[in-house]
Amino acid sequence: MLVAAPPRGIVSDMLEPDAPIVRADVHIVDVHPAIRRSLELPLDLNLAQLHEVLQATFGWTDSHLHQFDIGGLTYGAPEFDSDGWSDRRIFEASDVRLADFSYRHNAPIRISYEYDFGDSWIHGLELTAGPRQAGVKYPRCIDGHRAGPPEDVGGPSGYADFLQAWRDTLNDQHTDMRRWVGRKFDPEHFDLDANNKAIARAIRRSKGSYRFRNET
Repeated sequence: MLVAAPPRGIVSDMLEPDAPIVRADVHIVDVHPAIRRSLELPLDLNLAQLHEVLQATFGWTDSHLHQFDIGGLTYGAPEFDSDGWSDRRIFEASDVRLADFSYRHNAPIRISYEYDFGDSWIHGLELTAGPRQAGVKYPRCIDGHRAGPPEDVGGPSGYADFLQAWRDTLNDQHTDMRRWVGRKFDPEHFDLDANNKAIARAIRRSKGSYRFRNET
């Protein structure tokens, strides 16, 4: 749960070099076998930066809208709701840091992250506090399973249909699907080193907020 206004002393103590980090176990909902990542995140990371980490670790291209759902409140980039498409107020994601959550022993904090409201890729996140390791740069991915789905494949059900065609040489769409996604795509492949390089690039480019705000 969120702490509405944590006292400055508590937050600053948490952000000392030997402060704990946050372990985030993330999976894409309704995809089987599971596509998951285990991330370690610094407490001073805000939700806009977390968006950039999630985009990088799952191989998304940030081509669609997104939002975090936390305790019934929506966080994201309010400027994308200038036309009032959402019936819920969108709070600024960069105003909330992981340090603003109240972590309790053996009680993970569960939040959700949705990317691409058409395909509706919902990511379930479980956040727990953990020990920091000396000499380690955060954020980082420590484990993962399977590649992220291609963009615009049609959500979980569309991805299941895509994989069926991609794997079955007798399927009428097999050649088209292979050509569309490219020869390098392997749904079962996960490269931890490449994943961490992508996360590091995303954090550098985000400069403490959303990357798109720094590129316009």
